[in-house]
Amino acid sequence: MRNLYNQYPVLDLHGFDRDYARIMINDFIRDCYIMKVSHAIIIHGVGSGVLRKTTQQTLKNNEYVEEARLDIFNGGQTIVRLKLH
Repeated sequence: MRNLYNQYPVLDLHGFDRDYARIMINDFIRDCYIMKVSHAIIIHGVGSGVLRKTTQQTLKNNEYVEEARLDIFNGGQTIVRLKLH
């Protein structure tokens, strides 16, 4: 089965602490916005939920993010829709 998200850039946060994750998420989203990417994927894993919560909070406060939601098929990743220029 083909992955529907193959064309989107991906940031994998496995192994990051929450502070470094915030920095990486904001840098990643800014770069996607500059490159005029409409969607991106952030993999935070399931685990204890610390990275998921950090991801959601960071994206909520990011000026380039139109919408961020958990993937309905994979609760360990968030799909981000960026604001178009």
